[in-house]
Amino acid sequence: MFQVGNLLHWAVIFLIVAIVGALLGFGGIAGTAMAGAKLLFWVAIIFAIIALVFGMIRRP
Repeated sequence: MFQVGNLLHWAVIFLIVAIVGALLGFGGIAGTAMAGAKLLFWVAIIFAIIALVFGMIRRP
């Protein structure tokens, strides 16, 4: 059903992580998930900037 790289796949994964965090009372696991989400956000921003720069360099 899901393919690697499918945005819907990642949305479902983060939804499940959020639900598990909510069920555990927004304790330690929610803080850990939040830290992981922040890290993934900054990694995605860095990769987007790199892709933008390489896209601009490769244009004639």
